[in-house]
Amino acid sequence: MWAVDEGLPIAYSVLEKGVPVLASGGESVGTVATVLSAPEEDVFHGLLIKTTGRDIRFVQADDIASIHEHGVDLRIDATSAASLPPPEHAAPVYDEDPSRQTKWSHVINKLTLRKDWKHES
Repeated sequence: MWAVDEGLPIAYSVLEKGVPVLASGGESVGTVATVLSAPEEDVFHGLLIKTTGRDIRFVQADDIASIHEHGVDLRIDATSAASLPPPEHAAPVYDEDPSRQTKWSHVINKLTLRKDWKHES
């Protein structure tokens, strides 16, 4: 295995989709799919990664050793990375029901900065 220039260390907030994710032994285990965080509270939860098998897996922040411009290094080995769990929750689904939307409610929603979209449970 040869060394790869992963670039400079960066914050999770600027990590881009598609950056390679490497196990502690240097093996590629996937690429960054999504950064999971609460930016308003400056909390980093972890990453969703697209594995080499094309599955989506969750890597918690504690299992991430470092984040660089061109690579994410994990604290766990390739075997542990292969058994990472899938995400627990599906993405929320939103619906815009035209029968419940009136011109007046649309204007009120715009003025109060609310959206016309409703979250389906």
